[in-house]
Amino acid sequence: MERLLVVKAEVRECDAEVMLNGIPLARLSAARPSAIVPVHEYTLAGPNRLQITIWPLPAVPPKEPPARLSLVSSGRISARVSLLLPRVGAAVEEASVRNLAQLEWAPPEGEGYEAPHLLSNDATLSVNFPRWRWLDAPPTEPTADLTARVLAFVQGLARDLADGQPEHYISAARLRIEELSLAYQRRPEDEAARLHRHLLALHEAQRLTWRPLEAANFHLRPLAGGRLLECLDATGEAALRTEPDELGRDFALPLRVSVVDGKVYILR
Repeated sequence: MERLLVVKAEVRECDAEVMLNGIPLARLSAARPSAIVPVHEYTLAGPNRLQITIWPLPAVPPKEPPARLSLVSSGRISARVSLLLPRVGAAVEEASVRNLAQLEWAPPEGEGYEAPHLLSNDATLSVNFPRWRWLDAPPTEPTADLTARVLAFVQGLARDLADGQPEHYISAARLRIEELSLAYQRRPEDEAARLHRHLLALHEAQRLTWRPLEAANFHLRPLAGGRLLECLDATGEAALRTEPDELGRDFALPLRVSVVDGKVYILR
């Protein structure tokens, strides 16, 4: 693989969420003002929609979404997002790589705007990736029954992983492993074996004590028009996440699933 398709994002004096084709890539803030994310597995042949939301709602919004805010620019607030195609191993500098799409927002001092504030841009790409399975997954609303079904599935994964049995997770994530391997020109069997070793090593190090997975704290966030459902806790973090160790480190397995004929598949 000679080139790596990435999204590069930077913000100043604001929070923002970056998306590609309806799938979140990163949340930025003063604590994390920039990010570079490889995006092969979210990229489509033809039109691709790049989006950034300034002052987004939480990933798990309150039951009563707050009213939109009327704000005034300080003149220092800004956001910039670019879809870039650098060479593998090269620095991701916008001046020296191919820029396929860009969003830039920097309102002058005193200019009013409403928040959340959404900007978007479409880029038509000629890519050779296969058609990803999530594109054909049925749009789904996260009803109470469906949320309970997915929660039971995640609880089962957590129990097996805590017992040092990662086979259930790897089997459930088979389609994800296959597609990410295709996206980044790797061998699926190598990726599955690497993941198996990693999960076993975490178990042996007693690093797989999961945070409680309970109905009150488990939420499904619809992505890509409901074709993917992101499993989150009440804070908007990955639901399948360990308790911190003595150094304050935790480990998360982000899960973006689809439900087809009652069966849960990990697709991203």
